[in-house]
Amino acid sequence: MLDTRQPIAPTITPGLRPGVRVPVVVHAPDPISRAGAETQLRRCAGVEVVAEAAARPGAVALLLADVVDPTVTGVLRRLVRGGETKVVLVVDHMREGELLDAIECGVGAILWRKEATAERLGRAVLAAARGEGDLPADLLGRLIEQMGRLQRSVQGLPGYAPPGISEREADVLRLVAEGFDTAEIAAKLSYSERTVKNVLHGLTTRLNLRNRAHAVAHALREGYI
Repeated sequence: MLDTRQPIAPTITPGLRPGVRVPVVVHAPDPISRAGAETQLRRCAGVEVVAEAAARPGAVALLLADVVDPTVTGVLRRLVRGGETKVVLVVDHMREGELLDAIECGVGAILWRKEATAERLGRAVLAAARGEGDLPADLLGRLIEQMGRLQRSVQGLPGYAPPGISEREADVLRLVAEGFDTAEIAAKLSYSERTVKNVLHGLTTRLNLRNRAHAVAHALREGYI
């Protein structure tokens, strides 16, 4: 239930110019929900409720929904198309797959509808306007858990290279770790010896490593190979 009680005191919002209010367009499944959200937002310092036709660059879209179904996903993609609009999603329920769908659509902040007080709505809108994320603690924990599962599931795939090094660098380092010399690595990967040397030189220079052994030790410690 949207709270309409005490007024929200003005706050200074880092990253936004003083005196400039963030335009917000409310998208809701029914007029009552829209009116309730707009009433809440008008109590928030630094926020200006505007009609969709009057939205200007830098506007934040506040979308109310029961669940993140294909219809809602389509609306989210339309809203973020072009990258100019930030989106705050207020939702009743969300399954794990729907959470990833919303994040992939470009949603900047998510609130549970039962927790959507004027203060929380205003904070989420201002965070989205700054390009920051805002998730409930339980959703953040679920997102971290999902990303961990995804990370573990791809680590065993052929050609997998964690962030920090390229797939080619990972392939070369694996063979160095197995004791192959430059010529043998080149033959196994169908590279020239010069290419292998360039890959290793570029890797050690970029990561400030001393030599091949140091590169292998670093890669093993960081989980690259």
